[in-house]
Amino acid sequence: MLGRLKSVFSKVRKNVEKETKKPVAKKEKKPSFVSKLNVVKNLEKSKLKKILEELEEELLTNNVAYSVTEELKETIKNSKPKELKKTLEEKLKEILSAEAIDIYKGDKPIKIMFVGVNGVGKTTTLAKLASQLQKKKKKVVMAAGDTFRAAAIEQIQAHAEKLKINLIKHSYGSDSAAVAFDAIEHAKAKKLDYVLIDTAGRSHANEDLMRELEKVKRVSKPDFTILVVDSLTGNDAVDQAKLFGEKIGIEGVILTKADADERGGAIISVAHETGKPILFLGTGQEYKDLKEFNADDIIKQIL
Repeated sequence: MLGRLKSVFSKVRKNVEKETKKPVAKKEKKPSFVSKLNVVKNLEKSKLKKILEELEEELLTNNVAYSVTEELKETIKNSKPKELKKTLEEKLKEILSAEAIDIYKGDKPIKIMFVGVNGVGKTTTLAKLASQLQKKKKKVVMAAGDTFRAAAIEQIQAHAEKLKINLIKHSYGSDSAAVAFDAIEHAKAKKLDYVLIDTAGRSHANEDLMRELEKVKRVSKPDFTILVVDSLTGNDAVDQAKLFGEKIGIEGVILTKADADERGGAIISVAHETGKPILFLGTGQEYKDLKEFNADDIIKQIL
């Protein structure tokens, strides 16, 4: 995981160190104290330009969004070589450490709405979180809000049966907002802790989908709306994050298939473009394979 980004940042640090350690010719004056404070800027412009051009190409190749790439390049340009690793750590920490939210606190029932396009693992992620909540002795109900996709209700039903969790469902083609409403009323009547609301996917550019999700959100008034994106889709994950953030409004993000993502750029880019916290990383197919996001762990893997 994230192996490629680690090699990219390692390479740029070595290139900068290599150029700044080259001996000064005898005829040149000894560098002044001021020039030593920012040696990266003392690299020959052509050499620094080449290093940054290579960095840009490799970051973009590894699914780091252009806006993030530009910020990282500026960070390197303005860093002292001996402090380059520390400076990059601080910058990545800034990008990855959006203001945290606590999905374990709130008035009961805590309502969590899951959104995202088809195929990202939204329903499985919902089931994984349900399993984790069960381990914390929380009582949960699921809402089968995807009444559009064929077999969607059967899929969440299978998870509910496996986890021994009640599922509120209607027939295909019914109003998703009504399903969410009924699940919330059920949770209130039974004094449950959580309502986990599944929703339809389709394309993030689908206007019908966005209108449907807006209605579900209006009716259910979720405490948290969580976007689920697939790490392996790279910049498409960034586009989804931006659009869902603008159209629906989200409080946090879960990235699936993070264990298979050697590039790693989606994690940085989604965090940067949404300004919202990454809550979990999906790391496999089992219910246990949902890891709470830790920015320090990711930075260590990269640098």
